[in-house]
Amino acid sequence: MVTATKSTVEIDAMGLTHRQMNARLRELVADGSQHIILRNCYGQKYIGTNLNTSVEIEIHGTPGGALGSFMKGPRITVHGNAQDGTGNTMDEGLIVIHGHAGDITGLSARGGKIFIRDYVGYRNGIHMKEYKEKKPTIVIGSSSQDFLGEYMAGGVLVVLGLDLAEGEYHRANFVGTGMHGGVIYLRGKIHDYQLGKEVGVAELDENDWAILRPLIEEYADHFGADAEEIIGRGEFFKLYALSLRPYGRLYTV
Repeated sequence: MVTATKSTVEIDAMGLTHRQMNARLRELVADGSQHIILRNCYGQKYIGTNLNTSVEIEIHGTPGGALGSFMKGPRITVHGNAQDGTGNTMDEGLIVIHGHAGDITGLSARGGKIFIRDYVGYRNGIHMKEYKEKKPTIVIGSSSQDFLGEYMAGGVLVVLGLDLAEGEYHRANFVGTGMHGGVIYLRGKIHDYQLGKEVGVAELDENDWAILRPLIEEYADHFGADAEEIIGRGEFFKLYALSLRPYGRLYTV
């Protein structure tokens, strides 16, 4: 069922397959709809895939895998959790998740921003890359599982650790394994053995805060948090790549 008002179009996704729902979504976008609300979304995948427009998509429920893949421009807001592969090879746009997200969030992202209120699964930010002024960004409110930022080549990853108790360490292991570009900003404690051998650790300088502070403020704006309270918790540091070619010795010239 499709319900339209003067400025908003709604789709009731109950009982629709992912093909049926995405076909209706593309028809509405082609007709010039600027704000589309999907209600009763239960696992339909590929929502927003390869859309090249500034349309705003509001999802109520739990979208399936590959949300916003290859998209260039849309703004997607999820009132619920997201599954695996959110923002796969995303090029531009914004994804805001009012819950948690699954594995490989931001896989090979090339641009745009992803904000997750809570935690994420495994291998998030893997193979993120950047080109000139285009830098993908992922901001995670809570914590991540293993292989965060694996083979990361560019962009910005932020983990705020808001679910960690005072003195508690992050749970992720192999953070930044194979990392050869970009930066990871982490709040909270982490052991050296949890980091990939390719990763260096440093305190934040003024340039880092010029990047991080606006992202924390944007996170707070999306989710109704207090940016200054988050910043005031302290213990922020950055992880960076020690080499642009960490595995060069494994290959012949």
